Amino acid sequence: MLPLHNRRILITRTRGQSSDLAIQLEALGATSILIPTIEIVPPESYNPLDQALAHLVSFDWVLFTSANAVEAFGERMKLRDSVALPPTVKIAVIGPATARAVEAVGLPVALVPDRYIAESLAESLAPHALGRRILIVRAEKARDVLPDTLTRAGATVTVAPAYCNRVPTDSVSSIQRIFSSPEVQIDAITFTSASTARNLAGLLDAASLTLPAGIALASIGPITSDALRELGLNPTIEASEPTINALIQAIAEHFTPRP
Repeated sequence: MLPLHNRRILITRTRGQSSDLAIQLEALGATSILIPTIEIVPPESYNPLDQALAHLVSFDWVLFTSANAVEAFGERMKLRDSVALPPTVKIAVIGPATARAVEAVGLPVALVPDRYIAESLAESLAPHALGRRILIVRAEKARDVLPDTLTRAGATVTVAPAYCNRVPTDSVSSIQRIFSSPEVQIDAITFTSASTARNLAGLLDAASLTLPAGIALASIGPITSDALRELGLNPTIEASEPTINALIQAIAEHFTPRP
């Protein structure tokens, strides 16, 4: 029997990013329920990013903290036909998914940290930071671990918001429908970022609902787990590394009966 046979798993990723996770969970026997708690929209202004693109040659490093940041960066580059990444500029990314996104737009990746979190990326770059100019392309609202650490290490840091995370307005009614129906039983909820955790809590609050007991909360990594704890929710499952494959493996192991 498949390890997730008859398990109903709620996926909280963006609509565009949910399909791969859903397909892999369903291949293990699960029924996927897609209710995005996050959607990607343009930042309040592209001006900081456009200004950075106009002066790319002045940077030593460009850092990407997500595939969404890479996509937005690539789209803004296309709008400036004369812009190309100077060969003197190195690219660092937070993890393998972001590295694949960079390589997909034809750019080389110089650095991927051992652990796929901002702290590890900052630690890997800190020895190279003194006197360097570093561009960080990220979400509009994000933790300041990277810019703060690299600034203390002697770098001149520019932060360019490339996108914004927003709660989808139509997800409130979906949350109400799922958690107000006694016949719908959810076995697990996946959280692939701190934002998905915070936004689900916000959606539940807007729907005047609380999370039913007994649902396994599956976190992609320590930062997301910390966000859940800050919300008063205890992560039941945590991936061994912050990747989708590791999250799926952790979920499957959780629901596999012990001999």
